[in-house]
Amino acid sequence: MILIVDDDSAVRTALTFLLKREGYNPIAVGNPAEALTYFRSASPELIILDMNFSRSTSGEEGIHLLKQAAIFHPQTPVILITAWGSIDLAVEGMRNGAFDFITKPWDNRMLLSRIRTALQLSEKNRSVTESNFDRVGIIGKSKGLQEVLTTVERVAASDAPVLILGENGTGKELIARALHYNSRRSENPFLEVNLGGIPASLFESEMFGHAKGAFTGAVSARKGRFEEADGGTIFLDEIGDLEPASQVKMLRVLQEHTFQPLGESRTRRADVRVISATNADLKAKVEDRSFREDLFYRINLITLHLPPLRERRDDIPLLVKHFMQDASARHHISIPEISSEAMSVLTRLNYPGNIRQLKNMVERAILVNSSGRLESEDFHICEEPATISATSTTPSTLAELEKNAIVKALEQSDWNLSQASLILGITRQALYRKMDKYSIMK
Repeated sequence: MILIVDDDSAVRTALTFLLKREGYNPIAVGNPAEALTYFRSASPELIILDMNFSRSTSGEEGIHLLKQAAIFHPQTPVILITAWGSIDLAVEGMRNGAFDFITKPWDNRMLLSRIRTALQLSEKNRSVTESNFDRVGIIGKSKGLQEVLTTVERVAASDAPVLILGENGTGKELIARALHYNSRRSENPFLEVNLGGIPASLFESEMFGHAKGAFTGAVSARKGRFEEADGGTIFLDEIGDLEPASQVKMLRVLQEHTFQPLGESRTRRADVRVISATNADLKAKVEDRSFREDLFYRINLITLHLPPLRERRDDIPLLVKHFMQDASARHHISIPEISSEAMSVLTRLNYPGNIRQLKNMVERAILVNSSGRLESEDFHICEEPATISATSTTPSTLAELEKNAIVKALEQSDWNLSQASLILGITRQALYRKMDKYSIMK
């Protein structure tokens, strides 16, 4: 059952007709009191809720009903209805747990798409059995990782937008692939886009494509990333680095599910699932107005926090053995042994570059080793092992440890940034950002 709450009889009639035509069972009520009665006595699978009652624009009744719905039906998604002039009110509703919002007048096809997505996320339809869950190469058994994978299992089958947060090198792309390959879109494209590497001047052409002659140098038509990912999943990595002008254009395609290639007048639909990732603090960016608040709430319906490797120490031996096998196979080298002392040291490092850094350390050790047995000195460790005794005190903050690791890597490589980034297991671009962050200069 889908519960419609709106004081406009025309809206109730239109929505009831539309949903019945699609095979749903809608029930429409016209005021907050009736809605509360249904909250207490019925179990709707979805609630479509107007934000403004009695011609009021304050939205107090709508927010109150949204909070009541969360109390009586915490697992039931709520789609808000609002006017174009009340977008701020819809954002407030998203803060209070709403699944999505639509604006009047709405597009029926878009509304039905969002309803289907919301229903997929309802408690009755979102369980995914462990037996058919594809981990796509994700290795680990630590509690933090398992909590992330449990959420991935539950939401993979839906089209809900997902925001993956985590430091560089924690495996955000693998989580995005797990979401894709365990979804109904798994047979269609998975397209990764590094938004941090696309300047604002090229954003529209890269993301939406262009027609022949659309601008100087456009000698042929080109598909954009959204069109290339049609029917599948688009992974927007480093979305926190998206420039403000590009954020407006990204919001439009995520909100309307349509785009227009440069030089064309025809609008095209974007049938893609959007997964975003960043290592930035987006809430802080929203507060300092460098990231749009409405875009933030559009991409983070489901948020996954990937723990850094230093919080997954139980997984390090598993990862080391996997990387040893992988590197040995790729370089046609016999798999060496690894001493218990070396493994002990590896499990106690802080890894500012996370899994990527560990992988590079293991591969380098295998390539330079000639004895068939890896010792701690084979790993060119550029930081002291972290003290993990429960009774010890931490001598430095995490930021200080990261800064020290970067300085040691730079000194070890004679300030060769390419070599230093390889030692740390991060990209040169990330190294530049961290050097600027910590004011590190030769």
